[in-house]
Amino acid sequence: MKIALMDSGIGLLAAAAAVRRLRPDADLVLSSDPDGMPWGPRTPQDVTARALAVARAAAAHRPDALIVACNTASVHALPTLRAELEPTLPVVGTVPAIKPAAVGGGPVAIWATPATTGSPYQRGLIGDFARSVAVTEVPCPGLADAVQNADEAAIDRTVAAAAALTPPDVRAVVLGCTHYELVAERIRAAVQQPGLPPVTLHGSAGAVAAQALRRIGAAPAPSAEQATSLTVLLSGRAAELPDAALAYAEGLLLGAASPAR
Repeated sequence: MKIALMDSGIGLLAAAAAVRRLRPDADLVLSSDPDGMPWGPRTPQDVTARALAVARAAAAHRPDALIVACNTASVHALPTLRAELEPTLPVVGTVPAIKPAAVGGGPVAIWATPATTGSPYQRGLIGDFARSVAVTEVPCPGLADAVQNADEAAIDRTVAAAAALTPPDVRAVVLGCTHYELVAERIRAAVQQPGLPPVTLHGSAGAVAAQALRRIGAAPAPSAEQATSLTVLLSGRAAELPDAALAYAEGLLLGAASPAR
């Protein structure tokens, strides 16, 4: 079994680690675009073109499924990717976990990139799934870049700035960018208020990993023998995991699975 994941950068690590936990025996292909990131400020046409190139590089390795582990690419490029690659290669997109967050009754905050915050796409999801709860959209300028570069000071600064915009009574936070899942506990600590129940964080990594397995008819098998194949593509070039990836537990998990690292 081989699962490919694509993103602008290392935000795909969270979903890749989720796949690894569900199916340790799955070979992984990680395809990202450091030459073109960040994708957020690009036009939809540019995002689609960059995403298509990254997807084609991954597809050349003949995976059984492709996870688009990027909210921006899922918004702008998913129809194009599916039109080209399916049905031969199932394509699984990433949707912010607004629906499960709203089930708890709110209030809910959605942390996302400035380009996604207030977008018709995100507003549509709120209207569809969170109309009955209080929702605050929180822009997080610079946070994805800080995570991408494993810049500790910048992560602290941008998380604190977003936390200051988050209402203190929020009971759930949607992590609306895959990069944010790599610093989830730091986000939780920043928004948690003394004396209140723990804030629940809602990411997408586990859901997209499970959906990818469903699409190829594979059941979770967390006790399976661990695979040794990890292919890393940086803007189409064969490479190793970037050093910044190894600053996170998810990157260390994947790196440990690859003898070549």
